[in-house]
Amino acid sequence: MMSTKALFILMLAIAIYGTAVYYHTQVAVYPAFKPNNKTLRSGIGPTSGPRTSQDERQLSKEASLQNIVQRTQPDLKDNNTKEAEMSSKTCHPRRQFVFIKTHKTGSCTAVNIFQRYALRHSLSVLIPTGGNLLGWPFPPAEQDYVHTPDEQYDVLLNHVVYNKPWLRSKFPANTAYISIIREPSSQLRSAFNYYSLPKLLKIESQNPVQTFLQDPWKYKHLSEAYFDFCNVTWDGTRNFMSFDLGYPTEGAEDKERAHRYISELEADFRLVLLLEHLDESIVLLRRLMCWEVRDVLYDIVSKNNRSYPYKSYIPTAQELTNLRRWKAVDYLLYDTFNASLWRKITAQGPDFYEELRYFREVKKRVGTFCRTCKQRRRCDPPSLTIEASKWSRQFAVDSKYCSRIQSQELLLGKYIRERASKEDRKEWTIMRVADNVLRIVQGLPTVKYKAQAE
Repeated sequence: MMSTKALFILMLAIAIYGTAVYYHTQVAVYPAFKPNNKTLRSGIGPTSGPRTSQDERQLSKEASLQNIVQRTQPDLKDNNTKEAEMSSKTCHPRRQFVFIKTHKTGSCTAVNIFQRYALRHSLSVLIPTGGNLLGWPFPPAEQDYVHTPDEQYDVLLNHVVYNKPWLRSKFPANTAYISIIREPSSQLRSAFNYYSLPKLLKIESQNPVQTFLQDPWKYKHLSEAYFDFCNVTWDGTRNFMSFDLGYPTEGAEDKERAHRYISELEADFRLVLLLEHLDESIVLLRRLMCWEVRDVLYDIVSKNNRSYPYKSYIPTAQELTNLRRWKAVDYLLYDTFNASLWRKITAQGPDFYEELRYFREVKKRVGTFCRTCKQRRRCDPPSLTIEASKWSRQFAVDSKYCSRIQSQELLLGKYIRERASKEDRKEWTIMRVADNVLRIVQGLPTVKYKAQAE
């Protein structure tokens, strides 16, 4: 029969072995489990008081048994996961999202991220029947988009005016709504150039934005353009971004209505990116969507970038005061989501800025590599390895990745259509707003489909 002393030693060994197995299991299966000094003293839980020689012997036994366990137990994590402590360990990637692509806000750069994600994960995209515009200003008619059998989709990427009831009839309840806006005065300059607004307003000065800002109300009868095909008034000089997000032109002077509507938008949207703080917005996007760093990198060369004489014009204090009154809803929209962005960033904790620095470093490395590939028409070396970090698994950048990140919206849209095996029906191509503005300038009626103008 086993002596009492031998039995005690055996029971102690079993207890120590069980503690070591438990510790290893917590660290292997739950990477976030990190014992503190108190836990390490006993291997079980907190204790107090100085460490004794008996404690040292206990720890030595535990360490020996732990080494045995670690040599015999299978490694439950791959090399990347060992080094990376990504947020995806505690949340799941969001695979349903609607990106409301607003006009003249840098959305062509941002949409590349969402298009690549949809392609990489083979998501069901609600795509236009023809062309690259989904619908404007109303939700798409039945013939304007490609239908799935169940009328449910994962992703929307194209220009469309935000319409909450229609979108929620097509997308799951947990869909993340995302958009992008920019500082209203810079958005105005871009819109002036792209939409031929000087022609619409009959301004012939060298700096039409400066002329306009001296007295915006003087041009109201011209800036409120009427689109007769849909019975909608649009004003490219006023609350253009708010219009894209579903706020009507007629509500420009209704402060109470604007506050109420923008509060609803803040509740509806998971994130609204700011062009002036795009890197911060994208890092926050990655965290909120639980995506990977490779998913959210963007090309360092701006897409759809244009030059025009008054692009860098800085309005005077009085002109900005006039603009804030004129574009009051757009400024309320921008101020609201500017404050929202920084609140969400603050909630992320101090390591957000560590990731931001990391993101910018990786973006620069990838951008330089891809730009060199494009210049040489080949990648030499064939790939760039981005090592694993606290925020990212290791990944490789090759010619295919570079091609996708450098691609224009139309090309990636073509890939999405080809993957869905849907023909581009030219007869259903929506007329661009800019082209309809030119028709108004020329005294012609506006049209919904491009084919109607041919």
